[in-house]
Amino acid sequence: MLSKIYPYRFEMFLMSQLAILFGSLVVPPQLFESFFAPILFQLNIFSGIILLSKKRKLMWFLVILLVIVGVVYGITKTSIDSQKSISIIQMGAYFLFYLIITRELIYQVWKAENVNRKVILGLISGYISLGLIGFFICLSIEISYPDSFTNLEVIGQTQDIAERLMYFSYITLLTIGYGDIHPVTVLAQKASILIGLMGQFYLVILTALIVGKYLNQKMSR
Repeated sequence: MLSKIYPYRFEMFLMSQLAILFGSLVVPPQLFESFFAPILFQLNIFSGIILLSKKRKLMWFLVILLVIVGVVYGITKTSIDSQKSISIIQMGAYFLFYLIITRELIYQVWKAENVNRKVILGLISGYISLGLIGFFICLSIEISYPDSFTNLEVIGQTQDIAERLMYFSYITLLTIGYGDIHPVTVLAQKASILIGLMGQFYLVILTALIVGKYLNQKMSR
């Protein structure tokens, strides 16, 4: 089965990422965050398992992460005890997953000899994964140290903290910086700097490398 869907690994991974980012545009935000988002994150991990199916050790590590996330999700639906500890475990599992998968995406894009559709999809997925890494960093900080970010609750809107921090991570990664959400603790400020640097390094180094490879490929033809 894995061999049949392996050729579509980049498409599956990117589509699940886009569903996580923009699913709340078509589904009410509260329903999306409470029900659809956890399922989509698990689907994204499954897509990552397919992406790494040629590397057995990493693949089985992601399988274990998927099981952990599924068990934790089930616990949160049946019990409210130790909610903070459970959330931190879940955030840690997601954070490890996106670190591993982003490294692999960057490695595959870096080593690609020819620039084709799959390389471009991998490049896009890698950048989106950086934003998700930043999101889980910010969310873990906010869970561990509440009120590390200001203006997370918007009057008259139904967005929750996770949705707002997802927005903050990508606005920072893209270096747009509207200034409506502020990191107020030292830890949150350092995290914001890290997210901005990750975005700049990715664009300056990796995207420039792919453009250079593409131009050389066109000239050689």
